[in-house]
Amino acid sequence: MDGINYEEVSSRKLVCLSLSVLFFSSCVKLDVLVPGIHTECSRDEALHMSMVSGVPRPQSYDLYLSWYSATCLSSPFLLRLTIVSVSHLRCFFSFLGYAMECSISMRGTGTQLAKAGYAVYGIDYEGHGKSSGLQGFVPMFDELVNDVSEHFTSICERRENKTLMRYLLGESMGGAVALHLHRKEPTFWDGAVLVAPMCKISEEMKPNPLVIFILKLLGKLFPTWKIVPSKDIIDKAVKNPEWRMEIRNNPYCYKGKPRLKTGIELLKASLDIQTSLEEVSLPFLIVHGGDDSVTDPSVSQSLYESAYSDDRSFKLYPGMWHALTSGEPQENIDLVFSDIIAWLDERTIPCSSRTEKEHKIGHDHPKLRLS
Repeated sequence: MDGINYEEVSSRKLVCLSLSVLFFSSCVKLDVLVPGIHTECSRDEALHMSMVSGVPRPQSYDLYLSWYSATCLSSPFLLRLTIVSVSHLRCFFSFLGYAMECSISMRGTGTQLAKAGYAVYGIDYEGHGKSSGLQGFVPMFDELVNDVSEHFTSICERRENKTLMRYLLGESMGGAVALHLHRKEPTFWDGAVLVAPMCKISEEMKPNPLVIFILKLLGKLFPTWKIVPSKDIIDKAVKNPEWRMEIRNNPYCYKGKPRLKTGIELLKASLDIQTSLEEVSLPFLIVHGGDDSVTDPSVSQSLYESAYSDDRSFKLYPGMWHALTSGEPQENIDLVFSDIIAWLDERTIPCSSRTEKEHKIGHDHPKLRLS
């Protein structure tokens, strides 16, 4: 394809997306769009993918876009896109939910945001997608957050990226990752979009307290056992039967019962957020389905009401399920993305850099860290 070639990473612009939390770059809308390209590199089972149908390039240099797997962060192949020049850039990291992977699961999200003028990238967590590790196994949630934070922070702090605005998008468990990232570095991120965030696992999906107590004891001895009693999350989360089947046929999506330690870690992470909602100080938008039986919409409402941030929005969609950005009928998905993009545009288009934003509204909140 004209204007596209592959090469080893050597420098320049990198904006990355994670399996559960998203970082993205936004820009003025483009007149020229380049179709997204998906290539799977065999080395280290790395997955690299352009999520976008249109990607901006600053006038003086190329913008490099890529998916990363956790096995080969030091030597990825990147997709180089030579596009029209753009005067302003902003940055956006995106994170998916538990058991999912980037190449299919974030395809729709990347396309929708790219058409609106945002560049979107990601990384599969350890134990997810094409990254190494036991599939579906999260031994320590805090370490997962630390890995993502270290990688994305190093990208943001490169000299050529330091002035770009930085936004997070977290879906389901990705919402929990995004909130933990914010609490780790409260002034580092400019805002977040939380899609059905895992602030609390719904009572319908959670085992009873006695079972949880027994599972915690067993988890110390048999952490990888797949015996956590839970209902089929795909049937509960995804309304569209065709998308449900696509997930079931995807070998890189974990479809077994939650492993013991994984279930315990996700429960701990959601409880930690639930008890510290008032510490959330960055601008955020929450979107949640009114009939979500996987994560609890009432806790999203509590986050909206309790958060420290004075720039917060909450949209509840009656009748919609958990997978708002992929598992609903297309007209519902379009409605959700129109609200997300409108919220982002309102906060990114007036400012071309973090410096301009700081001058415009200030961003000096008390620094709150995870205990």
